Amino acid sequence: MGYISVLENILDSVDVTVGGGSASAFSGAMAAGLIGMVARLSLNKDYGLEDRKYIELADELDTLNVELIKGMQDDACAYMMITKAYKLPKSTDEEKAIRREAIESAGVGGALAPLNNANLCKRVYEIGKILEGKSNTNAASDLNIGINLAKVGVDGCVQNIEANLPLIKNESILEKFKNDINNIELKMEEI
Repeated sequence: MGYISVLENILDSVDVTVGGGSASAFSGAMAAGLIGMVARLSLNKDYGLEDRKYIELADELDTLNVELIKGMQDDACAYMMITKAYKLPKSTDEEKAIRREAIESAGVGGALAPLNNANLCKRVYEIGKILEGKSNTNAASDLNIGINLAKVGVDGCVQNIEANLPLIKNESILEKFKNDINNIELKMEEI
């Protein structure tokens, strides 16, 4: 599914194939675009960073933007795998066992996509905070909106990870995801 289709599905209240995980990744992608624009608008001025640093940050944000747009699609695909697993037959014990394994496997994928996107959004947020007070003041509202969108992206992705955890029965995998969530939340507090 292309990112335009994912975006159209996010905006369609009748469609249930795409949800908050993709929307959170898109929030991060928008943030990357806005914050990258602010970095580029800060070139050739004296706002506190060297031009090469603004270019470096803007280029990194461009890469993050592309990765988050792909992450929107990855999250939508992960959700489709979960719905597909739930549609598997469950008439016999063997079918039930296959279905349980498929649901758990899809749950892991459903948590991995937003985990990756949460880390990308966190980096967008970090860059936004680096530019606070060191960027073109005429674009301060754009920077603030970008920072807020990045935070929404992180928060939404974390919630999406948590929403998939009940599908996972393997304790070591669950523990890893819980540790990943804690690390993301701690790093957000430190920024």
